[in-house]
Amino acid sequence: MLRASDAAVRAAGGSGNEPPVRLPRDPAREAARRELSKRMYHENDPGLFQRALNAFWRWLDRLLNSAASATPGGTLGLVVVVLVVVAVLAALWWRLGTPRRQPASAAVLFDDRPRSAAEHRAASEAHAAQGHWNQAVQERMRAIVRSLEERALLDIRPGRTADEAATEAGRTLPAHTDRLAAAAREFDDVTYGGRSASQDSYQRIAELDRDLERTRPVLADSSSTAHNTRQEAVQ
Repeated sequence: MLRASDAAVRAAGGSGNEPPVRLPRDPAREAARRELSKRMYHENDPGLFQRALNAFWRWLDRLLNSAASATPGGTLGLVVVVLVVVAVLAALWWRLGTPRRQPASAAVLFDDRPRSAAEHRAASEAHAAQGHWNQAVQERMRAIVRSLEERALLDIRPGRTADEAATEAGRTLPAHTDRLAAAAREFDDVTYGGRSASQDSYQRIAELDRDLERTRPVLADSSSTAHNTRQEAVQ
């Protein structure tokens, strides 16, 4: 810094053989500033990223020092507090598990383009062959509901949800009530809850679809007749 100032003063005062010229303080400062602004003095300066990083570390150091001074026990106390907070968060994560999004609302099963149960089954099998389990589960559940509609076990009703279809189908297929409800939950979790399906979940729904195809429904009239027959047998 002094050498640069001396160089600036010598440059302003002429050659070394002449008597030195004494400049006032302000012009000397300005001459030194111009000299130091030359590129040769800044070749090894840190870049913009390095300066920003250095500023961040200085800020973090001040922050930690302030926190340590405000915490009983100083730096050791701050470390203990941080470890306790981390332990509490880890315990909550282990106890509650990964947060899952809940369905905002129950949306409908089908889109605007109606397809047959066979078409939905073919689509589900194509997705399963490619390992797209989410889409495979969705299409298989749609195949189940469409098949029940085609068999007149469910009324064709636009806007029906998976839960509604499972509840209604459970009345005529009581042996599969729990599996229908589980399939509807799987469909909702995959479609609206942000969860991922697996090969096992798809296989369960596909097996349910095949079992429903072989199951005879329990109709209201036959149920009433069977109930009356049992009553007469008791009498």
